[in-house]
Amino acid sequence: MRPELLNPLFAEVTALKGVGAQLAKPLEKLGLARVVDVAFHLPTGWVDRMPRDELDMADAGRVIAITLTAIDYRTSGARRSPVRVHAQDEKGNVVSLVYFGGNSGWVKKLLPLGEKRRVSGKLETYGQELQIVHPDYVVPLDEAEDHPTREAIYPLSEGMTSRRLAGLAAQAVERAPTLPEWIEPGLKAKHGWPDWRDALARIHADPADAKARERLAYDEIFATQLALLLVRGAARAKRGRPLTGDGRLRDMLKLPYSPTGAQARTISEIEGDLAQSRPMLRLLQGDVGSGKTLVALMSLLMAVEAGAQGAFLAPTEILARQHYETLRKLLAGLPIEIAILTGRDKGKAREATLMGVADGSIHILVGTHAIFQEGVRYHDLGLAVVDEQHRFGVAQRMMLQAKAERPPHLLVMTATPIPRTLTLAQYGEMDTSRLDEMPPGREPIETRVVSEERLDAVVDGLARHLSNGGQAYWVCPLVEESEKSDQAAAEARAEALRQRFGERVGLVHGRMKGPAKDAVMEAFQSGKTGVLVATTVIEVGVDVPNATLIVIEGADRFGLAQLHQLRGRVGRGGGHSICLLLRGQHLSETSRARLALMRETNDGFRIAEEDLRLRGAGELLGTRQSGEMQFRLATPESLGALLPAANGDARLLMDRDGGLEGDRGQAARLALYLFERDAAVGLLRSG
Repeated sequence: MRPELLNPLFAEVTALKGVGAQLAKPLEKLGLARVVDVAFHLPTGWVDRMPRDELDMADAGRVIAITLTAIDYRTSGARRSPVRVHAQDEKGNVVSLVYFGGNSGWVKKLLPLGEKRRVSGKLETYGQELQIVHPDYVVPLDEAEDHPTREAIYPLSEGMTSRRLAGLAAQAVERAPTLPEWIEPGLKAKHGWPDWRDALARIHADPADAKARERLAYDEIFATQLALLLVRGAARAKRGRPLTGDGRLRDMLKLPYSPTGAQARTISEIEGDLAQSRPMLRLLQGDVGSGKTLVALMSLLMAVEAGAQGAFLAPTEILARQHYETLRKLLAGLPIEIAILTGRDKGKAREATLMGVADGSIHILVGTHAIFQEGVRYHDLGLAVVDEQHRFGVAQRMMLQAKAERPPHLLVMTATPIPRTLTLAQYGEMDTSRLDEMPPGREPIETRVVSEERLDAVVDGLARHLSNGGQAYWVCPLVEESEKSDQAAAEARAEALRQRFGERVGLVHGRMKGPAKDAVMEAFQSGKTGVLVATTVIEVGVDVPNATLIVIEGADRFGLAQLHQLRGRVGRGGGHSICLLLRGQHLSETSRARLALMRETNDGFRIAEEDLRLRGAGELLGTRQSGEMQFRLATPESLGALLPAANGDARLLMDRDGGLEGDRGQAARLALYLFERDAAVGLLRSG
């Protein structure tokens, strides 16, 4: 239960003066549904409105404030034509103040001829003239002092202004309570940080206040580290079940290849973890194609050899069914029952699966989040393997730990390499293994960047590829972050390609029903179709070894990690694979850097570090909707600089006061609630 002290901050945004249903809409677009969201919506910079003495062409493109005198009005007389007011500064330099909408009476009242006014707005050039279109404010000189000379700039949505947000932020800060200090006093003094509430007030008043910004970033990182330590402590405090396999099932396994050194090392680490009475919490990072599925299979077999059950969780139905088929084939001939359960499994088949899981006759259950919902009872769940960690947040990890009397061992696998900084930030409670070696025979994927103007040549190349017996993916661009728009783009591309290749073109997108999606994937996997047009629904895990060409349309609109994941759909057989990145004509510097790096390297860990630099930690660490611990105040730079101190401080506090009962411990509990890491507070009571 959140402490009452924080309730004013967690009230709905309509609790702020002046926020009704109409203003709540643009605020909601910014994710500002509560007062605390407004308080934590920090300014990104400021506008300097210090009054200037005279107009200067060199200031074009900047916001200025200056004293002007109106000297004449110009309007064409046509309805709703712009009104231009010619005004001059103290030195006689002239500027046009332009008002669209044609209300000349209002403009003349605002700027009477011959009278001085303080004017502020963005100075622009129009031919050889200077102009300000719709000045931000025009006031008599005796009122000018009421306007600040420095104004914060906030990230905005349509219908919102920085000035209005600044006013709401000031109200939000007013509602913020004074809280007891959770930072170790020596550390706070060493850095010269203000108190939490002072820092919040200072950053909204002066976005350049480095100490205030640093303090808030530290608080958020500290709360995250403390939450992760509580998760780890609660899991470690519960006794798990030691799982010691005798090797009989693994010996029966007929693998078509030998494990790499990295796979063998990781399997050995997991075997050591499973033999302990405390539950395993291990993160397995492996680049695309590094062989995580084999590690998962061996781990599950160890659990079954020890008499327990294993669960394998995938983020999507496509991936769950693919894992199920892969494991089923590898386990053929072994005395093991494997089943699949997804959200769309209904009726008698579902009941039979649930019964088999409950009575222990099903040894391994593969599925989506459905396998951990209410109503799924395991006979003896010993190991849970979670694939694609970036879709499975800390909140879900906690739910999984709570699912059993004795929490299962947990192996989390991600094909999205995570920079070392973020590994600690997001998975601080887990031990880490890395598959840093590719299976032999895997060639690097050749990556080319091609202008979209050469689309016809790309389609001709696709025709040659298909005539040689190859298969290809064609990924459609992201359109305005809307699944509906993405679907329309994919449907249009599929139709265009069918004009050339007929029914050899399949289409899959996120809005398709499960059975239809499965049918399309089956047709592609079996070779009935040669081209699979897709949205990013194929981003993770889809495995068709004969597909050796991928075309990514609008590649400049994708992030690096996503491009790397998509590229990883090819290069899964023994042959040479090609990735074509189709780009638009006008590239930003960031897009150009992304595409150049993709062409240069196949190394996912290097790409991840660059992605962190280009995109920022908050985006990489996911959003509140996906269950991840979102960073709103910490940046990639502050994470790198402050994480070691925050981790050390959190550990020190836990060593001295593991139950968070002392003065500083109670203050730290408030920080957990304030930064919404409070799911971990429940673990203090349960663990």
